[in-house]
Amino acid sequence: MTLVEEALTQTTDTKACEIGPGAVAAAAPMFKDLFPEARSAIIVDDPSTKSVAGDAVAAALKAAGVAVSEHVINPDGSWFHATYDKVEEVRDAIAASGGAAPVAVGSGTINDLVKRASEELGIRYIVVGTAASMDGYTAAGAAITKDGMKQTLGCRAPLGCVVDSAIAARAPREMTASGYADLIAKIPAGADWIIADLVGSEAIHPLAWKLVQGPLRDTLANPAGCASGDEREIRKLCEGLVMSGFAMQAMVSSRPASGTEHQISHYWDMEDLCVDGRPVSHGFKVGVGTVASTATLEFLLEHDLSRLDVEAKVAAWWPDFESVKATFPSVFPGRPAHVRRAELEFAKKFPTREALRRELSIVRDNWGDLSSKLRAQLMPLAEVREKLRAVGAPSDAREIGVSVARFRETFAGVPFMRARYFGADLVQRVGLMPALLDHLFGEGGVLA
Repeated sequence: MTLVEEALTQTTDTKACEIGPGAVAAAAPMFKDLFPEARSAIIVDDPSTKSVAGDAVAAALKAAGVAVSEHVINPDGSWFHATYDKVEEVRDAIAASGGAAPVAVGSGTINDLVKRASEELGIRYIVVGTAASMDGYTAAGAAITKDGMKQTLGCRAPLGCVVDSAIAARAPREMTASGYADLIAKIPAGADWIIADLVGSEAIHPLAWKLVQGPLRDTLANPAGCASGDEREIRKLCEGLVMSGFAMQAMVSSRPASGTEHQISHYWDMEDLCVDGRPVSHGFKVGVGTVASTATLEFLLEHDLSRLDVEAKVAAWWPDFESVKATFPSVFPGRPAHVRRAELEFAKKFPTREALRRELSIVRDNWGDLSSKLRAQLMPLAEVREKLRAVGAPSDAREIGVSVARFRETFAGVPFMRARYFGADLVQRVGLMPALLDHLFGEGGVLA
């Protein structure tokens, strides 16, 4: 049984997957198998993805006896992103198609638009991916800008997924770089999960771990090959990204694919981070976050927590949630939305002093084993940076328009923004956050 086949035994939503050169030809038989009652399909694409794959998918479906209609987003070729008005446009086009089953042809934006539109209509869809640009093809949820804020809206993952690696190999280099950056993030995210597992916050799910971490090092081994469009390397990258989505389905959680680095990205999502008027890609934000997360975990490993003075750290902790809540306006100056989110999220993981005592005692008593596991999991910071540069992804926040001062402010707020437990939380709870911020962003800091 291949890893894809094993994953499909545990996925909640996706029931078929084809990845490889020429895989676009599998779209028609997959459609007929997954939608046996459907007489028609509606392809949703844009002028670019229509040219590289949409027309081929349409021809294959017609040859298989399926009636085909099409909705081309922004047929004039103008740029767009995943906003809720586009969800409504796609939803209305699907609804007007007379019961056609949707086929999304594109990458992250088109997939998210069709995913959410299909969910609102109570129907399923399949996706034909055209780039190795992110891990969302087979993940539940859609990243949509709604009410002026980027949000993850609930929806099921596709019923079927096709990614033609030959087509993905011809995608713009920055799309491949974005997908590679999204995947290298799984290394420090795995380290975060090891910590969370130890302290009893979120147990490691064996299959989800295997799907993501098993092929990860091999997938990341040749960033230059990915950058040059080598089909074999792109195929591995596509498989790694799809596996990440499958792992999230198997666990019904984004934990297998998301750590501190994703919270940095989400923080900037809330600020609508743009360069030259265009949103920075998810992968590029996550890649920069991966550098910071890796540096954070390396900093943590420089400290011998087997000698941790637990009682001193407990005494220094906030006495109650209201005490920490009072600090949020200064942590997030001029950002009321961030304050509201922190009030909701941090309340869910804020430990009482007794709970903190138990947690830190576990870390102290198991530091030898934990530190060994973290060292084995992590990729050295210099190597992370080298690989990001080799694939063409940013490794410095200034490359995506974020100053050192702004990055420092972001990082200081990150532990408060999600109920999930990360390595940054442990740094905060052992009282090392001020020292970490100086280490990362101070004069001569590793990210300064």
